[in-house]
Amino acid sequence: MRILKLSRTLLAGATLAVFTTAAFASGPTPFTATYQVSRGGEAMGEATITLKSLGNGEYEYSNQIHGTSGLAAMVGANTSDVTRFRWNNNAPETETYNSKVSAFKTKQRIMQVDWNTKQVSVDDGKGPTNYAAAPGMVDRNTTLLAIGLALRSGSQSVTLPIGVKQRVEQQQFKVQGTETVKVPAGSFQAERVTRTDSDKHFDAWYVPKQFPLPVKMEQSEGGDLTMQLVHYSTP
Repeated sequence: MRILKLSRTLLAGATLAVFTTAAFASGPTPFTATYQVSRGGEAMGEATITLKSLGNGEYEYSNQIHGTSGLAAMVGANTSDVTRFRWNNNAPETETYNSKVSAFKTKQRIMQVDWNTKQVSVDDGKGPTNYAAAPGMVDRNTTLLAIGLALRSGSQSVTLPIGVKQRVEQQQFKVQGTETVKVPAGSFQAERVTRTDSDKHFDAWYVPKQFPLPVKMEQSEGGDLTMQLVHYSTP
């Protein structure tokens, strides 16, 4: 009898493991997340982040920030970051990235990755810069998502090849511990992740079993930017 029960338990566990692996291998679940955004401690606006499946292992990941308070509202500051990536080897891999910042004037950067030739082209209006792509390369827009997906798979230390303007940076992130974090979406026991290869301040608090994005993020790059989760939903 004990052997029979043990066999059933092992079978159920194996079935669950296969199901989980298969579900994760098929790609992330689409979602919509909204955040409060502040800069230097002052309210700035709101961000809407969406992930859409385009079929055949292709996804569109969009981060739209609208200035609704203070100077950001006065100058009509908005940012739009849209990435198209493919799901490859159980991780995202950037194909195109379009970044646009609008305030007093508009700045735009377009990245295109040709995975057949393994070449990256980046153009911010001053002529393209080309360099070699790296397997598993993402862009700065999809960094938060790529970290969260790695944490969900059980990683505690993550190295990401991130395509920037002139090269691929091997950025390193590590879980430093678990902390209680209160944001508009609620109170969470979250894993605090820091960047360990740079002195630039970066902290992100993840609840990987619930969300592929952090519930809170703080970084010095971009002017002491803070994002706090307000709402998260899936189709």
